[in-house]
Amino acid sequence: MKLYLNTKFSGAALAFCALGVAGVCAAAEKLTGINSSMVMSQCLPYLAQEAGLFRKHNLDFQLVYISSSGMVTAALLAGESEVALTGAVGLVRAFAQGSADFVFIGSNKNILTHSIIAKPDLKRPEDIKGKKIGVTRIGSNTHYFTVQVLRRLALDPMRDVTFIQTGGATENLAALLNGSIDAAAMTAPADAQAVARGYRYLIHGQDFRLPYAAASFATRRSLVAKRPQAIGQFMRAMAEAAKILHTDKEFVYRVLGKQWRVTDRKVLDAGYDAEIKALEPRLEVKTEAFKAILEEVAEIDPRAKKVKPEDLIDRRFLDEMEKSGFFDKLWTRG
Repeated sequence: MKLYLNTKFSGAALAFCALGVAGVCAAAEKLTGINSSMVMSQCLPYLAQEAGLFRKHNLDFQLVYISSSGMVTAALLAGESEVALTGAVGLVRAFAQGSADFVFIGSNKNILTHSIIAKPDLKRPEDIKGKKIGVTRIGSNTHYFTVQVLRRLALDPMRDVTFIQTGGATENLAALLNGSIDAAAMTAPADAQAVARGYRYLIHGQDFRLPYAAASFATRRSLVAKRPQAIGQFMRAMAEAAKILHTDKEFVYRVLGKQWRVTDRKVLDAGYDAEIKALEPRLEVKTEAFKAILEEVAEIDPRAKKVKPEDLIDRRFLDEMEKSGFFDKLWTRG
């Protein structure tokens, strides 16, 4: 098993310490982080834990899983968590409603790659009409993807299908397998798990490449102002985890196999190969991904029309890693 924890101070780490950018010379910074879905695009904190990256960057880090967008928003707003890797829509909606302390500092995924997986008797995309489609929650990434795809098929999302809220990615798969829904919007690894059990791809999301902040790093502006060192350490740990995700498939499979309780190599291969191309090696945050969310939110809340994508984004930590040479050194290492 490859070890990623380096207990020696590198020149870059010493420079960060001297500048007060990282906490390698001080007591470990305590952070609580949230991930909101058991999907590959949100696996970076798990990789970081297993690789010892939080310890390397002097963080005492606790990871909490919360599947509800509303609860993620509430936890961040109440200060119960400092950072989250989550779909952005819930926080963007809260920002438009006046919670302007929320800010996005990076992304792991800026497009949607969900697919519609269906029972074997559904052969064509049009066959979805009149059927029950599973989504994790109304307003979630899965719901947004399905609505956009249905519109492209000239179907009315309000009248031509019935949406069933299942509660999460794992529950979505279970609902499809037990027959309570006819199809479901899924991404890795659930889509590959369903196909391995005889279900079929009805619509391939990769064909659409819909811009959307599907897995983004969120925090609060007030926290960035108060604890920039801790947030910077967290983002460097995430950057190193992204490097692992893109370059060490065997380590990734061990971690994801444990987290997802998946041991089938074919399922892991299918999920990884389909998803990795959509993920951001340097955690780039893209304005068009947030523009799509703002347009969606504006359909039900006109206040979102006054918000610009740039209002939601703070690039300081990405810029620091770029300008300091951190990213270049990271990606030139073997």
